[in-house]
Amino acid sequence: MKPITKLQKRVVEVSKRLPKLTKTQIEWAYDNVIDHIGRRTDKGKITCTKCGHAWQGHGELISTLCEHACPHCNADLKIVTINKRVFKGSYYMTIISKCQEFQVLRTLMVNCIAKVGQLPQYTHSEVMQRWIAPDGKHCTFARLRQTMGTIYFDSWIYHTPLELRQENDVYNRIPTGVIYHKQSLTSELKRTGYKKNLFGQKPLQLFKILLTDSRAETLIKSGYSHLLERIINSGWTKIENYWASIRIAIRNKYKIEDATLWCDYIDLLRFFSKDLYNAKYVCPSDLTKDHDQYVAKKVKVDTQLEIEKHLEKEDEFRLVKEKFFGLMFSDGTINIRVLESVAEIVAEGIAMHHCVGSYYTKEDSLILSASIDGKRIETIEISISQLKVIQSRGVCNKNTDYHDQIIELVNKNIPLIQQRMIA
Repeated sequence: MKPITKLQKRVVEVSKRLPKLTKTQIEWAYDNVIDHIGRRTDKGKITCTKCGHAWQGHGELISTLCEHACPHCNADLKIVTINKRVFKGSYYMTIISKCQEFQVLRTLMVNCIAKVGQLPQYTHSEVMQRWIAPDGKHCTFARLRQTMGTIYFDSWIYHTPLELRQENDVYNRIPTGVIYHKQSLTSELKRTGYKKNLFGQKPLQLFKILLTDSRAETLIKSGYSHLLERIINSGWTKIENYWASIRIAIRNKYKIEDATLWCDYIDLLRFFSKDLYNAKYVCPSDLTKDHDQYVAKKVKVDTQLEIEKHLEKEDEFRLVKEKFFGLMFSDGTINIRVLESVAEIVAEGIAMHHCVGSYYTKEDSLILSASIDGKRIETIEISISQLKVIQSRGVCNKNTDYHDQIIELVNKNIPLIQQRMIA
């Protein structure tokens, strides 16, 4: 693509000065990015696919749960009992560096072919670069992708050059992967208070927000990083809904332990027309108690209205979310399924005593219910656009003993949701 704008021309000029990847960076990728397999035979012999060392393991359950490190090279292994002898994998790594005035995100694809009894073969290719200017604007350099005859959006054509490309949402969907442990930052980014913590965000998204909105900088420097993460997850533009109250909280040095709960609480205060500039409401001494009281009030107000209205909204809801109906998955203990009607979502909110009953109006949210033996455990909200869990809550917004297991199970099955989106 020929550079057109002033920014594009400047990036093309500066990109010629970007140093090549170092041997140290590549070796670090091979050591830290790849998920190495410990291949276990039916007789219990385990072979490390990284160094080729083999040893007699214990029983399958003990080996799977306890034997994670190779005794020879100390590599962290995933023990798998299988007859397969060849393992292939592709992994992403991102190097955060700078070049002149630009913050540069360099994305590598690392490939590994491991054969039992042999040393693995590694290859790598730098497939994408995101060049971020001090004002938050950015350009993308990338290799070409195979777009025909494949369902994979990141089937890179490695022999094509890294050059300026037209912006495409596909580039935003490329996984960040493992972040290289050494980061080189521009002075503008350092000034925002960023200290190598991405708060669960993709680097490009976080850096653009930090460079363009001083409110993000205020949140970091005031110690409200969890609140920053919560608001970005739900869409940064929603900061407008909370900023007045955040300023009150900062002024009163109010500590927000649960950012999600606090944001939901502020939404409830707004619903009941409470004064969002008043520390009496904004900074409750018992957030959970006050939140639950307002939820109970809102349930009483909403329940009758929802019962009357949900039939009117059913067709609209089905039109937007029908592609996800029937989606369910399980790990053998926990069963998770998509709620398939407004009535189901309303019933979920009432049964769990939280405010998910009104979430059917959120076009970007997919609501799922986790259960064990038919008993509701937690309700999960997923951002469809970002393909990530926004929150997962049990009865009265409390996390259950199964919370981490539920989050892990959902994240593992995110590709199923993505398949429904592109089907």
